[in-house]
Amino acid sequence: MEIKKAVITAAGKNQRALPLQTLVDRDGQSKAALQILIEEVLKTGIEEFGVVVAPGSQDAFRRAAGPHENRLHFVEQTEPAGYGHAVFCASGFTGRAPFLLMVGDHLYLSRSTQKNCAQQLVEAAQKEACAISAVQATHESKLPYYGAVGGRLLPGRKGIYQIEQVIEKPTPTEAEQRIIVPGLRVGNYLCFFGMHILTATVMDLLGEAVRRTTARGSVALSPVLAELAQRERYLACELEGRRFDIGLKYGLLMAQLALAINGQDREDVLAHLVELLALREM
Repeated sequence: MEIKKAVITAAGKNQRALPLQTLVDRDGQSKAALQILIEEVLKTGIEEFGVVVAPGSQDAFRRAAGPHENRLHFVEQTEPAGYGHAVFCASGFTGRAPFLLMVGDHLYLSRSTQKNCAQQLVEAAQKEACAISAVQATHESKLPYYGAVGGRLLPGRKGIYQIEQVIEKPTPTEAEQRIIVPGLRVGNYLCFFGMHILTATVMDLLGEAVRRTTARGSVALSPVLAELAQRERYLACELEGRRFDIGLKYGLLMAQLALAINGQDREDVLAHLVELLALREM
C-alpha cells in the first residue's frame, strides 16, 4: 500500500481557527499548529496535502503553513454538513488512492525517539495492506469527545486490533455493552486518535451517505467506518504516543506543555513550573 497524499480537515465552525494557533515546538521555534502537523506528516514521505477549509479562509491557512504553503491543495466545504461530508469533499484530491486523514485540531507527541505518530501509522498500514485507524486507550469520562471502536487483539500483533464495531461518542453504558476490548483497564476504551489511513472504499461509502442525506442533513464519519468494517479488512493500531485535542478546555495549554517538556528547553520549562507551584503554595 503506497500512501502519497494526506487530508487535513479544518472547516468546522469550532475547529477552523485552531490550526492557526501558534505554539513553540520541541526545537524552540514558534509555529502554527498547522505547520507542526504538516512537518509531522512530511517525515512519512507524504508531500501533498489536501486541506478542507471553510470558504474564504485559504489565505490564513497558507500563512499558517509557513514554508510549506506550496504543498497545499485547498478544498472548500461550502456548508456545515458534518465531518464525513468534509472528508468526502476531498475525494477529488485523493482519487482512488489510499490516504492519510488527520484532524486539524489535534497535535501528537510520540514516545518513540525513532518515529513520530504519523510514521508509525503509515508503516502499520503498509505492513497490513488495509485501512487502519490510530486509537488510544481513553477513560470513559472522555467518551463524549471521540469515536470509539470495539474488536479483538490480533494474535502475535502488538497493539493491532481487528475492528468489529465503531460508535460515535458513545455513553459509558453503551460503551460497556457494545465495545469492550479484552485487555484494557476497566473504564477505558479504544477511542480514535484523530489519524487514519483510509481506502477509496471510504470515499465510495461517504458518497452514498451524502446522496442519501436530505437538505441540511449531516454526514458523520463513524457510521461509514462501521460499515467499512463489514466490507473489508479494517484494523486499529495503538501508537507509541499521545494525542492532544487543542479544542478542549486547556487543550492548547496541555499541548504546549507537552511539547515544551519534551523539547530542548525542558529544564527551563520545568524550573518555571516549579516556581509557579511554589508561588501557589505561598
